[in-house]
Amino acid sequence: MTDVTAPSGPAFAMKRTKGDIVLGALLVLSAIIILGHVVLATAVSVLFIGWTALISGIVALAVSIFAIGKEGFWTGLLAGGMLTVLGLVMVRNPGLAALSLTIVAGATFLASGVARLSAAMHDKEARAALLLGGGVSTLLGLMILFNLFSATLGLLGVMLGVQVLAEGLSMMLAGRLRAVHEPAAA
Repeated sequence: MTDVTAPSGPAFAMKRTKGDIVLGALLVLSAIIILGHVVLATAVSVLFIGWTALISGIVALAVSIFAIGKEGFWTGLLAGGMLTVLGLVMVRNPGLAALSLTIVAGATFLASGVARLSAAMHDKEARAALLLGGGVSTLLGLMILFNLFSATLGLLGVMLGVQVLAEGLSMMLAGRLRAVHEPAAA
């Protein structure tokens, strides 16, 4: 059990319960199902993101109506409008949305990999880790960007599956962070 104490708050500790093990096992099972159907998982995640953006945008627009003439009106109106348009585009064109998200993911992997490789040239102590991480990220980015159309069909589903698998395993192994109740000092 690892203790973490906030400067002016309660102490926290990683604690695993039977519920964490059950929930972690359900997450691992879900990850296996997701990884078995990555194309479907990609489509569902794109539609989920699209509907979330659309509903959030409409709510932001509605909230900004009540702020007419007040500070933050134009920001809320602009953000709500952009989210609404983004959500509409994603819901109406899920294939295009998946392609766009795949380009963003590939570019992010590539940029972070190049940045790590560059940082490795200046940091002698962490050079090995930076070269390894940078090399893997750069390679992933290039693989995604040079195989864009085949990556579009499954990349988001694979990323979702791997994330759910990692969450499930970590929950089963370590549990969750919980507040520790310390006895009152006498």
